[in-house]
Amino acid sequence: MGRAFEYRKARKMKRWGNMARTFTRIGKEISIAVKEGGPDPENNPRLRAIVQTAKRENMPKDNVDRAIKNALGKDQKDYKMMNYEGYAPHGIAVFVETATDNTTRTVANVRSIFNKFGGSLGTSGSVDFMFKHNSVFIVGKKEGESVDDLILELIDLGVEEEYDEDGEEITIYAEFQAFNAVQTYLEENGYEIKSSEFTRIPMDEKDLEGKDREDVEKMIERLEDDEDVQAVYSTLSHNDSEEE
Repeated sequence: MGRAFEYRKARKMKRWGNMARTFTRIGKEISIAVKEGGPDPENNPRLRAIVQTAKRENMPKDNVDRAIKNALGKDQKDYKMMNYEGYAPHGIAVFVETATDNTTRTVANVRSIFNKFGGSLGTSGSVDFMFKHNSVFIVGKKEGESVDDLILELIDLGVEEEYDEDGEEITIYAEFQAFNAVQTYLEENGYEIKSSEFTRIPMDEKDLEGKDREDVEKMIERLEDDEDVQAVYSTLSHNDSEEE
């Protein structure tokens, strides 16, 4: 398995550890996708992708349908995607993605957490360059088909040569901008897309031990607990013990 896969696995297990929080975050993504592209998954590729991910995360269909319906309501909150960048203690870069209906509240909360744990909130672009912004697809394998041949077909669309096989699934990494093109190719060629998402993978990681690692992990966990935060990425190396 590649380093990107191991990093993503460790981060995902922490991110999706709380099912209720998972459903809330997916619900926000559904709301944003519906307002941008309409309520019909067949005509809204981004919504279709989120619905696929919701299914993989065992979010009940009724919850998904309700989130789509609520997104069309007059009283539905208008969520905006906002990113925040900075440093945790000990030189660890942190990138925070949020979906919020109140940017004043969100930036105040995020800044407070950075300050409380000895970090510092930076300006836009201060750590973004330290992460690769990827599209990630998990698809079912086709019997008798070479995965290498599939990747070769997709490279011109922006897919990276590195991929991971896990049982009957393939994890495919692509450029952020290639999301729609790759999704369309996979769908038109009969691949089962089990989930698709955007992620940020650190270009370089820093290893910390003992109290230094605890300092950073506590700050990240506090950020992840904030109701407006969708995902937190950092340059802290993942710990194998987190996967157990």
